[in-house]
Amino acid sequence: MDPTLQELAAATNVLFVLLGAVMILAMHAGFAFLEVGSVRAKNQVNALVKILTDWSISTLVYFLVGFPIAQGIGFFDTAQLLTANHGLQLVRYFFYLTFAACIPAIISGGIAERARFWPQCFAAAIFAGLLYPTFERFMWWHTDTGLQAWLQATYGAPFHDFAGSVIVHSFGGWLALPAVFLLGPRMGRYAAGKSHPIPASSILWLSLGSWVLAVGWFGFNVMSAGAIGNVSGLVAVNSLLAMVGGTLAAVVTSKTDPGFVHNGALAGLIAICAGSDLMHPLGALATGVVGGLIFVYGYTFVQERLKIDDVLGVWPLHGITGTWGGIACGIFGSQCLGGRGGVSLVAQCIGAGAAIAVALAGSTLVYGILKATVGIRLTPEEEFKGADLAIHKLGAEPEKEFGLR
Repeated sequence: MDPTLQELAAATNVLFVLLGAVMILAMHAGFAFLEVGSVRAKNQVNALVKILTDWSISTLVYFLVGFPIAQGIGFFDTAQLLTANHGLQLVRYFFYLTFAACIPAIISGGIAERARFWPQCFAAAIFAGLLYPTFERFMWWHTDTGLQAWLQATYGAPFHDFAGSVIVHSFGGWLALPAVFLLGPRMGRYAAGKSHPIPASSILWLSLGSWVLAVGWFGFNVMSAGAIGNVSGLVAVNSLLAMVGGTLAAVVTSKTDPGFVHNGALAGLIAICAGSDLMHPLGALATGVVGGLIFVYGYTFVQERLKIDDVLGVWPLHGITGTWGGIACGIFGSQCLGGRGGVSLVAQCIGAGAAIAVALAGSTLVYGILKATVGIRLTPEEEFKGADLAIHKLGAEPEKEFGLR
């Protein structure tokens, strides 16, 4: 029997959301390679294992706990999960899992090279399974309750974040900040009041990670429409222009430093997520330019002036730039600057502030308890040896290390 038009539409939506989920799954390879290239050679295996393990833990906890919290659909709701609309809710779980799993992947870059493995796995489970889904629920899916309802009634529009500048990226970046503080800097990073920068191990791996993330980002943004009938070319072009704006801003201000250039592209993409469906393309370009500037100057200020050893710069890249993205949505999304309107700058600022407050409080609590109980940092001997050998008993190039070539 031939399928009806309604059945074809449902199946098409399943494929649309599934393709987005797979593209964002590929972004996690980008997270891994970006960290591999940014850390020293003795910590590369640890970066690879952390990202895959955090993904696997996030998959389980988000299925069992997080998705039911965020969406109100439990894993025993067989009518919704197994039969309705060709399993659309299952691929929606997959799609939004990829967002939740970004949280521990973001944190991983900030705490690299000195964090213990299993305590971080526990923290990842709490964030992906409980804290992030709760925030996701109230800011994305249940806008008729709490903060969003108040913003709508008071300022004429709820907080708007189309693809997660604030709800995913800013939230993850601000979660990382207390962890970085509580861990302290890597050995030798700051000594006698002076900064001693630790160079990246491989610009090749770092750049590959940036490119994989950038390509996957179009699934992150465009497929956030949720259904094929809602897809918008505006989101795709705005994402492209913001990426270019962030890249060129970093090229100029960093004097072509490759680390800044490749992260500048990501800064532009992070900044555009929130308002990619509302802004004029020129507004998206401006948003990306400011995002690139925030990362270049923010990373330098954090590392050299504040002396915070955030290895991949995830606080300025995701936390501060993601906050800017939420605010930029309220600026360039307004009709007076060529946007589609229906957004409030005050509501955007309040929503961005709420993400900061929840993330800082939750992270301080989780990492504070872990530090006081089981500990979160490698011993000095383990850190000197490197996380690869200390934790995984194997380096990135075993043949070379064992004298087999």
